[in-house]
Amino acid sequence: MLRFSDRLKADLTLLLVTVFWGTAFAVFRIALEHNVVHYLNALRLLLGAALLFPLSLWQKERIEKTHLIMILLTGVILFFAVALQMIGLVTTTAGNAGFITSLYVVVVPFILWLGWGEKPSVLLLVAVVLAIIGGFLLSTGGSLRLMVGDLWVGASSLFWALHVVIIGRFARRLPPLGYASGQFFVAGVLSLLVGLFFEHPSRADFLAIMPSAIYTGIFSVAVGFTLQVMAQKHTPAGDAALILSLEAVFAAFFGWLLVGEVLLPVQLTGCGLILLAVILAQAKEFHLRMSEPSSS
Repeated sequence: MLRFSDRLKADLTLLLVTVFWGTAFAVFRIALEHNVVHYLNALRLLLGAALLFPLSLWQKERIEKTHLIMILLTGVILFFAVALQMIGLVTTTAGNAGFITSLYVVVVPFILWLGWGEKPSVLLLVAVVLAIIGGFLLSTGGSLRLMVGDLWVGASSLFWALHVVIIGRFARRLPPLGYASGQFFVAGVLSLLVGLFFEHPSRADFLAIMPSAIYTGIFSVAVGFTLQVMAQKHTPAGDAALILSLEAVFAAFFGWLLVGEVLLPVQLTGCGLILLAVILAQAKEFHLRMSEPSSS
C-alpha cells in the first residue's frame, strides 16, 4: 500500500512542477511575438528529449516493445495540447488562455469517471469548483471577453486533461526517463513537421525564440514534465490536476515579478480560492489515511 510520505513527496514534486510551468508563460509572451509557434514547440521538446535520453541510458532503463504504443499515444496527446494552446495564445489574451486552460481540472475527474468508473468524491468536486472560480478571477479579473483563440485553447485543455489521465495510467508501468524522453521526441517531431509546412521563420526569428526554447526546454519540458511522470506514480490524476492548477498562480506571480503585470484584489482572491482547493484535496487524502485501520 502507498505510504502517506510517498504521496506527500509526490504532491510537493507536482507543486515544484507548477513553479517551472508558471515561469514559462512570461517567457512565451516574448517568443510568440514572432509567430513561430510550432518551431518553438519543436525546439523545446526535442531539447528536452535530447537531455533526458542519455540519462535514461545511464540509468539502464529498458523500453519494451509493449511500451512503445504508450509512449506514442502520450506524445501525440502532448503534441495536440501544446500546439493548440500556443496557436490560441497568438489570438487571445494571456488571461483568457490561463483560465480556459485551467478548465482541464474539471475534465479530468469526469474522464476518470466515464472511462474507468472512478467516481469523484464530493470534496474533490467542491475543490474543482473552487479551483475553476479561482482560475476565472485570477486569469480574467472577473471579466471574460471571448476571442478567436479561445476555441483553440479550449480544445487544448481537453488534451491537457487526457495527458494528465494517461500519465496517471502509464507512469507506474514505464521507466520514467525513457517515458518522458519518448513522449517529448514524438511531440517534438510532430511539431517540427507541422512547422516545416506552415511556418517560414527568418534567421532573426529563430535567434529571437532561441532563449525561450532553451529555457523552457530545460525547465518546463526536461525537468517539469519528467517530474510530473515521477510524481503521478503516487498522486491520483484528479488530485494531480488540482495541484497543477497552481500553475496559474505562479504564472501570475512571475508575470508580476518579470513582466511588471499588476495583480488586482479580485485576482488575489482567485489565487486564494485555488490554494484553498488544493488544500481541500490534501485534506481528503489526509482524512482517508487517518481512517485506515492500523496495521499494528
